[in-house]
Amino acid sequence: MPADQDPKPTPSQHWDPARYQRNAGFVPVLGAPVLELLAPQPGERILDLGCGDGVLTEKLVAAGARVVGVDASAEQIAAARARGLDARVMSGEALTFTGGFEAVFSNAALHWMKQADAVIDGVWRALEPGGRFVAEMGGGANVAAIMAALVAALDRRGLDGLAAVPWFFPSIEDYGARLERRGFKVRTIGLIERPTPLPGAMAGWLETFAESFIRRLPEPDRAAYVAEVEAALASKLRNAEGQWHADYVRLRFAAEKP
Repeated sequence: MPADQDPKPTPSQHWDPARYQRNAGFVPVLGAPVLELLAPQPGERILDLGCGDGVLTEKLVAAGARVVGVDASAEQIAAARARGLDARVMSGEALTFTGGFEAVFSNAALHWMKQADAVIDGVWRALEPGGRFVAEMGGGANVAAIMAALVAALDRRGLDGLAAVPWFFPSIEDYGARLERRGFKVRTIGLIERPTPLPGAMAGWLETFAESFIRRLPEPDRAAYVAEVEAALASKLRNAEGQWHADYVRLRFAAEKP
């Protein structure tokens, strides 16, 4: 079965903007390099795919671009609209745009969209000829240690841990081939190892990003599960000073629709 097809749907991830800002405020900060790769121009129309609460969308607007943000989370879109942005609830796997955009931008969102070819098709349709698709997502061995601990702790409880994985972390070869099959010309693509300091304990990251694992369990059992996963990761992802980090590997690319 292709890697972008989920044989068993997992419980949906819930996005709480306040929790996200508290536990994952580093995500838009680390989006600066992919913004530089995009190099937004005044007046051009840009689609921000998986815009979240709109922190990076604001930067595109500040550069003078005309931006539409889309995200599958109604809560995140409400937060983006509160910033005065043009933001719409829409799945990245079912984009409805036909032309009109000079660029599609995405940061830390595409790996949540397991139907990768459907996403790429929608981006292709949204772009004008000569338009560019510039994005960064989890790739390769992204959060490999975290994912292994989450899966193993569910397996120990008699559940299928792999069935709870909500992410798609492609290799350079995989994602580059998908882009080229659709007709894109890949200008640059690469993996970046980026161990990322967390603002607090690993539990905060797990509660923010790993709900599809946690929600497999009855509510009374969830705290013990999170604590067990955190304990399993302490020797790998917490340093002597007590600082936690996530074992991030990012896939960054720029492609063009001829």
